[in-house]
Amino acid sequence: MKPNTQQLKDLTIQVRRDILRMVHAVNSGHPGGSLGCAEFMVTLYQNLMDRKEGFDMDGIGEDLFFLSNGHISPVFYSVLARSGYFPVSELATFRLINSRLQGHPTTHDGLPGVRIASGSLGQGMSVGIGAAQAKKLNGDNHLIYTLHGDGELQEGQNWEAIMYASAKKVDNLITTIDLNGKQIDGTTDEVLAMGSIRAKFEAFDWDVIDIKEGNNIEAIIAGMTEAKSRTGKGKPVCVLLHTEMGNGVDFMMHTHAWHGKAPNDAQLENAFAQNPETLGDY
Repeated sequence: MKPNTQQLKDLTIQVRRDILRMVHAVNSGHPGGSLGCAEFMVTLYQNLMDRKEGFDMDGIGEDLFFLSNGHISPVFYSVLARSGYFPVSELATFRLINSRLQGHPTTHDGLPGVRIASGSLGQGMSVGIGAAQAKKLNGDNHLIYTLHGDGELQEGQNWEAIMYASAKKVDNLITTIDLNGKQIDGTTDEVLAMGSIRAKFEAFDWDVIDIKEGNNIEAIIAGMTEAKSRTGKGKPVCVLLHTEMGNGVDFMMHTHAWHGKAPNDAQLENAFAQNPETLGDY
């Protein structure tokens, strides 16, 4: 049975605490984008995706997810652990030598839930398209989900993939863009303005929807349910998820400064006070 909205909110708060604890412990990592995508990732894994028990790389008979902007690994690891893929206690090994939880997800360590290495940006959509076409060849009607940063779209390989997906009618693919307008060196407009991302995807013949409240669980469920309803109709689907980097921690919001910086002891306690423990810290 799917968790209710309050349970999803409680889990999101606990995921925030996991993210903050992980990056603080090793004084490295990417809390900003991780916090911004916490509601989406929790909702995706707990409400939206059709998942099987356990994990295998073939992924036959279930929906698959590919994280393209791999630097937001803290939220990915937390949600995977809290969804039963590996012990929550393993989050304490984040970014340590010989840990399976490296700063960017890898596959050679055999971490359940991780299907591709995504340290290099711009590649996740290409892999997602390949998986989507494989599902079609296998007669598997399940969906492929991918997540990308908006700054990541400045990478050229994305646009080859975007062109290919529509030309080949890869209509079992839902690509979500974390549209927070920020990246490591500033706003996306300052670093490399991309104009209207909606207009660009539509020009490449994608079906595009917006989730204006990308940190609102009810809005995410409604928007992604709409996205699912548009699959199978000859076009890939793009979701523009409008989020706030650092969401849920007031001093991390409305700035790009926390893209890749860990909080100190006092900042961690401040952030924890804003996100009281709900499901138990690791």
